Amino acid sequence: MAKHRKRQHAGSAGGLQHTPPTRAPAPNAPLPLILLTLSVLGVVLTTYLSYTALFEAHPAFCSEGSGCDLVQSSRWATFLGIPTATWGLFTYLVLAALTWRARTKPKSWTPLIFVAVGGFGISAYLTAISIVEIEATCAYCLTSFGIITAIMVLTLLQRSSDWTTSLKEASVVAVLIVGGLHLHYSGVFDEAAGPEDPQLQALAVHLTETGAKFYGAYWCPRCQEQKALFKASAKRLPYVECSSGGRGSPLTAPCAANNIRSYPTWIIDDKRHTGLQTPRTLAGATGFTWKK
Repeated sequence: MAKHRKRQHAGSAGGLQHTPPTRAPAPNAPLPLILLTLSVLGVVLTTYLSYTALFEAHPAFCSEGSGCDLVQSSRWATFLGIPTATWGLFTYLVLAALTWRARTKPKSWTPLIFVAVGGFGISAYLTAISIVEIEATCAYCLTSFGIITAIMVLTLLQRSSDWTTSLKEASVVAVLIVGGLHLHYSGVFDEAAGPEDPQLQALAVHLTETGAKFYGAYWCPRCQEQKALFKASAKRLPYVECSSGGRGSPLTAPCAANNIRSYPTWIIDDKRHTGLQTPRTLAGATGFTWKK
């Protein structure tokens, strides 16, 4: 009986043994921590820039007329009415969440690569625009570009064994996103986001300099049509909001003082013009030479 047990033991020892399934190599512990730290730094930076954009304040060390101010006040500083910095804030928050999740769920590294590469592509595009088109740079933007670049590189290093396919797919997505952004800022999808028409720009500036006032309400469709006539130069119009509290709310002080009763209303040289006004009509009313 003892011999039989010995033979049985020897047979099991010498035969095929069950080997546990191989696991993916454990992530390099310091890298996720570094990625998380960089993402948090990005969150802090873009939160600050979003705050200054919301309250129309100049960031620290970003005086009026400086390169930083030119970049922060350019048409590339907003997308779909939201500050570009706020979109960056969303990106860094997603990166932080994915990095935290990737510590215990390796599958999270794939979407992390996509977000990191996409964020890098957008940041690289905006950096190139600031240098080539705006001909100015912003230290805050360059810092964000450095952070997202470091995040992308470290993410790819973390997935050194299988990053090639994900990188190719993420690069295609990034190119599509950047291409869409470029078309948007070229005015293909939204003329208000595109380059300014020199004559409309000059007229909008002239209206402001001659003391003309455009009274309206944000919820007024005709007011939006009035702005749309000036395309990318709408932001230069001498616009006065009359209903900041919403439809039915009391008039704001400037509108109440001028007894504004309908929108849009233009007051030019103490003369009242109600309803939608074409750029040519406004040019004639203010003595602006219309070249078309």
